[in-house]
This record gives sequence, C-alpha cells and structure tokens, in this order.
Amino acid sequence: MNMKPHNLISLLLASLLALLPLPAGANTLERIRMSNAFTLGYLPDLAPFSSDAGGNVSGYGIELCLKIADRVKTELGLSDLQVRYQPLSREQALGAIRSGTIDIFCTPTPETLAYRKQVSFSRPVYTAGLGVVVRTDAAPSLVRVLNGEEVHTGPTWRATINQGLALHTYATIKGGLTEDWARDRMRKLGVIATLVMVDSHAQGIQMVAERKADAFFGERMLLQSALDKSGANDQMRVLDTLFTFVPAAFPLERGDEDFRLLVDTVISELYHSGEIEQVHRKYLGELREGARLLFPIYGLP
Repeated sequence: MNMKPHNLISLLLASLLALLPLPAGANTLERIRMSNAFTLGYLPDLAPFSSDAGGNVSGYGIELCLKIADRVKTELGLSDLQVRYQPLSREQALGAIRSGTIDIFCTPTPETLAYRKQVSFSRPVYTAGLGVVVRTDAAPSLVRVLNGEEVHTGPTWRATINQGLALHTYATIKGGLTEDWARDRMRKLGVIATLVMVDSHAQGIQMVAERKADAFFGERMLLQSALDKSGANDQMRVLDTLFTFVPAAFPLERGDEDFRLLVDTVISELYHSGEIEQVHRKYLGELREGARLLFPIYGLP
C-alpha cells in the first residue's frame, strides 16, 4: 500500500527534527536521553578541582560529576551513555549552560545573586575560603595583622589599627568575589594601599615572588596548589587565616527542577554516606574545622 504524499512529508520532517539539537531551555534529562550523552563542562586549569593533563580530565569536581553521571545512566536506562568533557573558560561557562552546550559545570563555583539570574545551582559541594600568600620574609607587622593579631598595644584609633595593612601592594584575581571583598575591606578600614588585579593564581604567586606585591589574596586551596606548582614553598607561604567562607556548587540549567533534584539527591547521598569526605580527602586533603561544621547541613534529608 503506497503512503500518501503528505504522510511521507510529515514523516521526513519528524525524522529531521529528531536530529536537531533541543533548543535552549529544554529539559536537560530529555536532551541527554535523545543524544545519549552527558556533557560535563569544566575549567581545565583549576587543579585540584578540575584539570586536564594530557587529555586526562580529573579533579574533585570531576569525580563528583561522574557519580552524577552514573545516576543519570541508571535513571534514564542508558547503559551505553557517553560522558563527554567540554573545557571552558570561566567567561564561557554560564553561556554554555544556558545554550545547552553542557549539562552541568563541574568546577565548584560560588553561588551569587548575579549568577542566579542566569543559572541555577546544586547543593554546595565545597566551602571556599579566602586566604593569602606572603613571602617568608614579609614584614612582621603585615603578617601579624593578616593573622588577626594585635599590631598596636597603646591607644587605639583607625590609623594604628591599620598600620600593618597600609602602604603595601596587594594582588587578587580580577573580577569575582575576591576582588569585591578586597576593595570593600580596604574601603571600610580606610587603608592606603595599592590593589593590583591579575588574571591567574600563577601570576599572583609570581608577583609576590618578584616582590611586585606584598600579599596575594585568593581561594586558599587554589593558592596552595599554585604555590606548590611554582616550586617556591621555601620563599612563600599560605597563612592559616581564612578571611571568609563561601559555599561553592555546580551551576546547571535555570528552572530545570527535575535535573536539579537528581543532582541534589546524589550530592545529599554522598554527604549522608560520608563518601564525599573520602573524595575531599583524595583531592583536597583533610577537612578544615569550618568546612567540617558545614558539611552535615549541606546534604538534604
């Protein structure tokens, strides 16, 4: 029996539409089902959270996302689900989520109101802490004040409080929470100092090494990683002080509650089982006291 022309045309159109990518804003799980692929976005140069060494993608965030991939495979019944990796710059990440180029961004990212206008976030997977690198021969007054110690024991006024912080050059990563924090802190304390912006942790470490900056502020784990890579641990050190805590999570498509529920379920189960602590220990070392207090409340019941 011959198929009618309009039925044939409809069938061809349906077949062609099935080959097209789903439009931005489409259901993430349905997009994964149709493509049989789960695409993980990541920053390739942010070890120990995410890195690409000769094509070997690894890190704390990557391993957690692979556990999410296992759940996606089970939930959708896709035994041959392909896991794809998409390296991105920080500037490209949010756009890649909105366009559906990636399904989840696996480098832990601090959640802000500005970011929430564009993407949603999973439950926190890491507690970022703002730290500082100084030279081992840094001025004692600077080190004391950065460690939160008293600098002046006589009559106290703003000038004496800030004596250890003033007239120095500080460096921090351009843009984001660290720059905002540094500018706000200098403004509130009335510190007369120079703030220099850098593009990477390696560049900030280099500025301190070359005495172009007296201190470099950044995420403490990344500061330590960059310092270890520089091979200059005998010349510089990361102070124990943490100036602020910020929960970090995985950005994903805004408004997709079904996918977000799946991601949050996996993360919560990792907290309840203690498995996330094992992953943390593998890549990031032992939990600091502040993070240990927050971990139990990150997982949903």
